[in-house]
Amino acid sequence: MSEPFGTLPDGTAVQRWTLERGGTRVRVLTYGGIVQSVEIPDRDGRTADVVLGFAGLDGYLRHQGPFFGALIGRYANRIAGGRFTLDGRVYELARNNPPNSLHGGPLGFDKRVWEAEGVAGGAGVRLSRVSPDGEEGFPGRLEVSATYTLAEDGSALRIAYEAVTDAPTVVNLTNHSYWNLGGATSGPAGGHELRIDASRVTPVDADLIPTGEPADVEGTRFDFRVARKVGSGYDHNFVLDKGVTESAEPVAELWEPGSGRVLGVATTEPGMQLYTADHLEGPFGPGDGIALETQHFPDSPNRPRFPSTELRPGGVHRSETVYGFGVRS
Repeated sequence: MSEPFGTLPDGTAVQRWTLERGGTRVRVLTYGGIVQSVEIPDRDGRTADVVLGFAGLDGYLRHQGPFFGALIGRYANRIAGGRFTLDGRVYELARNNPPNSLHGGPLGFDKRVWEAEGVAGGAGVRLSRVSPDGEEGFPGRLEVSATYTLAEDGSALRIAYEAVTDAPTVVNLTNHSYWNLGGATSGPAGGHELRIDASRVTPVDADLIPTGEPADVEGTRFDFRVARKVGSGYDHNFVLDKGVTESAEPVAELWEPGSGRVLGVATTEPGMQLYTADHLEGPFGPGDGIALETQHFPDSPNRPRFPSTELRPGGVHRSETVYGFGVRS
């Protein structure tokens, strides 16, 4: 089901799609592919929205920096120096996170209005757009889609990405929701307990660019292989033990003891950025949400030893992430 959700300053209309099944309700915007809300019950059956967002379009336009709930592309995370080389040619990107490019640039996928069509008998919505050659400095005309589907029993939200190109390019797509399983307005989320199936992390410099080879998490604050409180101070890519997979495999679990809500994450991607939102702006305070951004690694176009993000004509980029919902006593 879709409904109007305001207009951009240039008059472009934005729609909101509502997916509702099995006691779960998810709302997705055509502006930025934003997951506006995910309403799920706690252990006592009380329902709350567990992603940070805004009631109206104006909130998203005023607070664009944190990428609330958005679909990120062409390239999620950072590219060092705002440039990369592909087939011997250097491509210059906007340095919107000086000195680096971040999340596709200042007018990335998160700030575009997407075409939408219902799928799966009303249980899903497919967003699509064409990113023209040269958009934000990236080569190739990219036809890209993201399909959001809610499981029949409401137990999971699946986001499946697909893209094709007419010229060699790089692609790295993710969703940037901030999760707070106590409820979006319940305050800091650092008390959530988190497990990540990752034995390595990519160390970064002061600009959050990888410094070299992945490092073992053993004996460090990056060891989440056994669930523990998240705390703060994280904006790091974890190297998932499973690597790149054809189908989504479980990689992480987030639990909020007060409500009993559990969020499971499964993905095809080789990495996941844990961001504890220590610099969150807007009506939310630092640490009010936790982002679990499934992805390829930051700066991969400049790191030939990292899993490749290259996409070439005739190939198809496919990835998916599944967010599972449950409760624990």
